[in-house]
Amino acid sequence: MKRILLILSLLTAGFVNNANAQAKEKEHKIVFHLASSDTLVHKSLVKQINNVLDYWKTAKIEVVVHNNGIGFMKIEEAKTAKEIQSLTEKGVVFAVCENTMKQRHLEKKQILPSATFVPVGIAEIVLKEEDGWSYIKAGF
Repeated sequence: MKRILLILSLLTAGFVNNANAQAKEKEHKIVFHLASSDTLVHKSLVKQINNVLDYWKTAKIEVVVHNNGIGFMKIEEAKTAKEIQSLTEKGVVFAVCENTMKQRHLEKKQILPSATFVPVGIAEIVLKEEDGWSYIKAGF
């Protein structure tokens, strides 16, 4: 009887460890929405993304930048350009809204080279959510 209980205990422990391992291996997809010109928000966003990547090394992350957040990606204004480049090297996508650029008479050459471009920022967020991505609004 003791032998049977020992075997059952070992099997149960194995199932629990397997379930924990599967939960940790789950693919995480997060879209961050940045529409703020506040440089403290920008610094906080970079820190939050690094924290997520420290915890989930393989998380897919996209930052959609539009409206007043455009300065985050403008070469002249970006206070976190080095951090953005580092995050890009880790696979983070920084998607800049072409609609905002058009409204503000900006050209792609004025945007950090690590940027990708999307026609409409809000539409990009909707597409990500429809595809199962988690949504996070950057800010305080």
